[in-house]
Amino acid sequence: MNKTIYTLNVDGYSSEITDLTYPLLKRYADKINADFFIITDRIYPQFPPVYEKLQIYDLQYMKGDDWSIYIDSDAIVHPDFFDVTELVQKDTVLHNGCDFANNRWRYDRIFRRDGRHIGSCNWFTVASDWCRELWKPLTNYEKYEEALNNIFPIQDELNTIITREHLIDDYILSHNIAEYGFHFTTLIELISKLNIPGNYLWHQYTISTEEKVKQLKETLKKWNLYG
Repeated sequence: MNKTIYTLNVDGYSSEITDLTYPLLKRYADKINADFFIITDRIYPQFPPVYEKLQIYDLQYMKGDDWSIYIDSDAIVHPDFFDVTELVQKDTVLHNGCDFANNRWRYDRIFRRDGRHIGSCNWFTVASDWCRELWKPLTNYEKYEEALNNIFPIQDELNTIITREHLIDDYILSHNIAEYGFHFTTLIELISKLNIPGNYLWHQYTISTEEKVKQLKETLKKWNLYG
């Protein structure tokens, strides 16, 4: 079974962060017998850097993925984290958690028809080849502008570093989940359902690089992995 863990590192992302995160991402890839692939090329330079995550739409086909896992470069994975692909059906998309979509997106016909109000949190995503369209990009710049105008970051995000552009991939994945009717679950729900002990992931997206490095080191110390 072919598995790939993807992460994004374009425009010279902070090595202070990736020096701490990549060893654990690579360790997790080795544990679940997955390839580790860093997206470094800009093929959508007209769009924000996070849009490059949608390269997975073609990459998963080219690499022959049965399972594709995306994890942000500033996230860490505990060495004891289990192989989530063994616990999720191939017709199901999984995030760590999800947002209430109607807080953040202006709805269109697709969201209204779906009615599940799923707001994608695309810093941790698991999907099989059955759900390839999850990462399907928009077709043109007009569609991008329309999507951007439908994004409304919550106030706590606006008080930090988050803009509409930061959330374009979350919006597109939310829309694709609704449009294609993918079954959906979260790691939080899975852990609760199976009564699995442990805290396996860490990610904070609204803080500065300096603060993120500090909190990463503190978390790694708690996990007995640093200092």
